[in-house]
Amino acid sequence: MGMVVGALLCREIEWLDGVARHMLTPAFIFTMLFFTFCRVDARRIRLSWMHAWLLLFQAAGCLAVYYALAPLDGVVAQGAMICILAPVAMAAVVIGGMLGANIETMAAYSLLCNVAVAFGAPFVLHAFGNGACTVWQILQKVAPLLVAPFVAGQMCRTFLPRVSGWVSDHSQISFYVWLMSLTVIIGRTTCFLLDHDEADRTVELALAGASLVICLLQFGIGRRIGRRYGDTVAGGQSLGQKNTVLAVWMSQSFLDPISSVAPTAYIVWQNFVNSYQIYRKDKETMSDDLAKRSAAVDTRNLNRK
Repeated sequence: MGMVVGALLCREIEWLDGVARHMLTPAFIFTMLFFTFCRVDARRIRLSWMHAWLLLFQAAGCLAVYYALAPLDGVVAQGAMICILAPVAMAAVVIGGMLGANIETMAAYSLLCNVAVAFGAPFVLHAFGNGACTVWQILQKVAPLLVAPFVAGQMCRTFLPRVSGWVSDHSQISFYVWLMSLTVIIGRTTCFLLDHDEADRTVELALAGASLVICLLQFGIGRRIGRRYGDTVAGGQSLGQKNTVLAVWMSQSFLDPISSVAPTAYIVWQNFVNSYQIYRKDKETMSDDLAKRSAAVDTRNLNRK
């Protein structure tokens, strides 16, 4: 429903975002992460081999995909590459928490991955793009929205434990904030696709198709890696859910601008996957609740007998 509303009201959302000086998405991301990081105990954050394998896949995968597709179409190769190179989304910690992942594991990878991409992406973009990207440019995009809510959440846990407790008890609010953020992002995405019709439709379809395949592969491979280390959901979300806003910006700024169709389409694909996963999780929770109630009723009936 959020994606449909965003698509239908794209012009109104774009206007509202313009009035807010494009601060809606950063504000939503900060709020989501603050609610989530209030539940994170920084002392329990540990790096693991799972994080290393996920980063290795991103580094090797983006290069492998580029060289595999470059002989066919350079623009499609750039778009596919950026879908793998992009760091994990800020909201992945929120969605992972909803799905039962270890949020300390997700928080650790979110911090590690975004910093690693900030230092590594300029070399990749220099080699395959216009060569203008710097570490500082990417850090400016990711650091404030990643570090600030983490610090705020930890300070709240330390100095305002009652507030932190209330936030932790009402962490479901972050779901509705994510939903509003999704609506805004889909609205802006729809406007982008409507306003940029100068590209070859065949190339655009190839970019969208490549991003779909990569999206499903990354969620699947991430879940396999996560399963080996006891957290299937954390692995899937860490590798599959991307910071597509940053990916679109990198594509438009340092690659062929048409390649940004791939991360733009990735926004839609990853949120279909997220919606399906949340739906499945809700069904499992409801089934468990029904089973517990049924067992409780059976126990009461036996006691009466």
